[in-house]
Amino acid sequence: MQPEKYIDQYRHALLNDVIPFWMKNSPDLESGGFFTCLDREGKVFDTDKFLWLQCRQVWCFAMLYNQVEPRREWLNMALTGAKFLQKHGRDDQSGNWYFSLDRYGNPLTQPHSIFSDCFATMAFGQLYKATGDEAFKTIATDTFYNILKRQDNPKGVYSKAVPGARPLESFALPMILCNLVLEIESLLEPALVNEVIGHGIDTVMNKFYRPELGVILENISPDGTFSDSFEGRLVNPGHGLEAMWFMMDLAERNSDEQLAQRAVDIAIQLIEYGWDHEHGGIFYFLDVKGNPPQQLEWDQKLWWVHMETLITLLKGYLHTGDERCAYWFERVHAYTWSHFSDPAHGEWFGYLNRQGEPLLTLKGGKWKGCFHVPRGLYQCWKTLEAIQAKVPLNV
Repeated sequence: MQPEKYIDQYRHALLNDVIPFWMKNSPDLESGGFFTCLDREGKVFDTDKFLWLQCRQVWCFAMLYNQVEPRREWLNMALTGAKFLQKHGRDDQSGNWYFSLDRYGNPLTQPHSIFSDCFATMAFGQLYKATGDEAFKTIATDTFYNILKRQDNPKGVYSKAVPGARPLESFALPMILCNLVLEIESLLEPALVNEVIGHGIDTVMNKFYRPELGVILENISPDGTFSDSFEGRLVNPGHGLEAMWFMMDLAERNSDEQLAQRAVDIAIQLIEYGWDHEHGGIFYFLDVKGNPPQQLEWDQKLWWVHMETLITLLKGYLHTGDERCAYWFERVHAYTWSHFSDPAHGEWFGYLNRQGEPLLTLKGGKWKGCFHVPRGLYQCWKTLEAIQAKVPLNV
């Protein structure tokens, strides 16, 4: 791999394209917080505010302030979002974070999604690092402890399932906790950090990963067995690939070379399983038995899937030198930059059809905001620099 071929591309896209797009178009100067529903040119097409996207954007700008350069305009962006979230984000009864608000902060959707809480933890944890404000530390830690209390029944009263009928455990929460605990590690007791990490690695690598199938399942029965149902057969290759770079970060933290190599091996299995050999790109959803997936959007190509895959492949190469990572990085990089990036108007398209054509030209909406693209560009940029420092040029 020749990292010098790519470093400037990822750094320039982050600092001179994607971040300026959000700084210019997303702040709500009247009501606070951010607009995330932006069309191709950055014009607002809906003013509702989705908490996980608000929190993700706060995290993004605070992270850039902490990790790239202490630019005051980045910190101001993060604080603008934080002020709105502090005032409107949580319900009064339990302190859970709502899913959505209207433009002015009035609740629209009950706090049914624990992922609003996860990204609130990340956001306020980064802001505490940036400012030293104890109020931000309290919000981050209180929310994290609340997540741990809710993790066995994350939806609580908002669950649509009939109690006891086909119970399933979801991959999403244990996966994200593996990343979340590193985000706020310095704010937590070491024993708790080690407990969450140990449980997370075991759950991801030994329960949801099925070596006999070569995939990570999205849902399993509480006893760990396979559930032959729509939900139980579901595979989201991008989700598993994202989890593998979380595993690699934990492997680096713990100096665990075996875990890093195992994460690489699983990542290669997942990308070979999920790759569309006819049109290129990675499928969104698949059924592990080859049945028609429940999700009608199964064959779409999504921005976050490809960005997370790029991070995983670069980290895999950095930690193991596995040439399979370099081979697949070249392929995924070529597909991603030729299909998702929008040089004409900035930022990236989010949703392509199977053939790789934009289904929607929006740059943000209910599900896409200022997170996966900038986080991924930053992670790839810094990982490429680490590869360059570790591996002699032209080798």
